[in-house]
Amino acid sequence: MTTSPRYTQSPAPGSSVARAWTPVRGSGDTEADLRERLLPSWPPVAAWMWLLPLLPVLLGGFMRFYQLARPQEIAFDETYYVKDGWALATSGYEQEWPDDADDSFALGVVPTPDGKASFVVHPPVGKWLIGWGMLLFGPGDAFGWRFFPAVFGTAMIALVVVAALLMFRSPVVAAVAGTLLAVDGLHLTHSRLALLDIFLAFFVLLAFVFLLLDRIDGRRRLIRKFQRSSPSGASDTIDGRSHGFGAWLGVRWWRIAAGISCGLAVGVKWNALYYVAALGVITVLWDLGARRAAGIRLWLPGGVVLDGLFAFVSMIPVALLTYLSTWLGWLRTSGGYDRNWAVEHPGEGAQWLPESLRSLWEYHKAAYEFHIGLDSGHTYMAGPAQWPILGRPTSYFYESLERGQRGCEAAACSQAILNLGNPVIWWSFMPVAAAVLILVLVSRKWRFDWRVLSPLALIAVGWLPWFAYPERTQFYFYALPYLPFMVLVLAGGLSVILPDRGSPRLYRILSWSVVGTWLVLVLAVAAYFWPIWTAQVIPYEAWHQRMWFPNWI
Repeated sequence: MTTSPRYTQSPAPGSSVARAWTPVRGSGDTEADLRERLLPSWPPVAAWMWLLPLLPVLLGGFMRFYQLARPQEIAFDETYYVKDGWALATSGYEQEWPDDADDSFALGVVPTPDGKASFVVHPPVGKWLIGWGMLLFGPGDAFGWRFFPAVFGTAMIALVVVAALLMFRSPVVAAVAGTLLAVDGLHLTHSRLALLDIFLAFFVLLAFVFLLLDRIDGRRRLIRKFQRSSPSGASDTIDGRSHGFGAWLGVRWWRIAAGISCGLAVGVKWNALYYVAALGVITVLWDLGARRAAGIRLWLPGGVVLDGLFAFVSMIPVALLTYLSTWLGWLRTSGGYDRNWAVEHPGEGAQWLPESLRSLWEYHKAAYEFHIGLDSGHTYMAGPAQWPILGRPTSYFYESLERGQRGCEAAACSQAILNLGNPVIWWSFMPVAAAVLILVLVSRKWRFDWRVLSPLALIAVGWLPWFAYPERTQFYFYALPYLPFMVLVLAGGLSVILPDRGSPRLYRILSWSVVGTWLVLVLAVAAYFWPIWTAQVIPYEAWHQRMWFPNWI
């Protein structure tokens, strides 16, 4: 993995850039030097290697769409989101359904909702997408329920590939990252069921990719703004004027796009707010690093004022407006839950809001109280300490079959969907993450490398806050939104040992052997667990062999 150049030439005595908190730059720096420092050139690779990142996308797409309608039965929380999605698509708000609705959907017969508004605690974006799939392919076919989860799951693999390319500038590393996501069981099962978390993970990752593109665009703008007025390097000017803060870089459209994506993520589930906050801080830190590397004297206050404030405006209000727009179905109709609360409670609530938004605010308060009070027991509940070790995966579907049922050829068969992550990927992550974290803290070459710290920070904000709610009912699949950043850290960690053109032959053989063996093991384990990720009918003994620990049952 090629790292950003570090300049070590000593500045002229007395120069303003000689201070400890400014970059060390030489008097011979040119615009080309600045460009290489801010946007290092891509290392040369053979043309055929650019085909490698396409392979995991094709593999992942096949794995997600193959027999997507299996099983036809409602699985796990599909019991909520299939019905909510169809109600939204047909009426604009969620409704209550007959008790036997799940059985009717399993038979391909779409029941009629009761017409009474249903109290739901998650925003509507993911359910809208599920409902649109049902409109496209019919509400009585499981393929329709699961179509958009499969589309978004496949698209996430492509986004991880793009993110890895932008971060590590290597098609090999990008292909590795995409492959890891493609063959992970947690991601695969959520890509094949009508659940919300795949949409949450997608929009968080999309916002991250938009900010990576903004990082490149912002540095290009900074390079264009930055002009050396003196060949001696005694002074810097921005647009021909002495300007210690640097220049404002204009409207950042990629950052606005990230704000839209953040709003959509929150419109799926509220826990996206942790990621939104972290992404906002990360993008400003990237800008501060760019200004410092460019030699701008007051890079810290300049970055906070000229980048930080505008980053807030570009992302937070945009995300808020986007989030409100996701409730248009509820706002434009009169039958939604609590839709007429303001009319029924005059003089109560936030009087400064119009009636419709006052009702929406009260609805949100009720949903928030539900979330913080959710402490009912569940067979498959699992706290965050169990997630990295796969301590308690969630069983989404299980059927015991006898010979002749659904193609069962043994005395007894099992058909199951277990959201078990690929053990090789998950159990490798903790030691690799610890190793690369130590590397960026102690190694001069990798000191505070943003490509490692940024995904680690997003993993932390997706994982650590759950420890603050030990009494709340929690599940392993809450880890799904930070899984893409796990595979980016793993791919980046592997890139540390990948050889470059100047490496000795023996090292090249050994390093590729280690990486290749690990990837083969990842793929072999994925093939082994494929039947219990995708509801294949297998002998009971074969299912039980895959239950390595009692907590997996």
